[in-house]
Amino acid sequence: MKMSNLALIEADIRQLTLAEQAWLMEQLAKSIREQTQRQEPSVESQLAPMAADPELQLELRLIEAEFAGTESDGLSGIL
Repeated sequence: MKMSNLALIEADIRQLTLAEQAWLMEQLAKSIREQTQRQEPSVESQLAPMAADPELQLELRLIEAEFAGTESDGLSGIL
């Protein structure tokens, strides 16, 4: 039965010194972190374009104006 690629890689890794294995692990961890950061944009980077959108800013000002009268209802300090 033919060994899988991962089993072959594992066998090769076992032949490395501990220092080489540690270096390899660090490189793999670094690569995984970099790939994860590229694939999953932060919430802030997703929200920034929305916050800069003039149409959205106008809509928020309209909503704020609509609810301006409720600011004096005594509930503003609760949240």
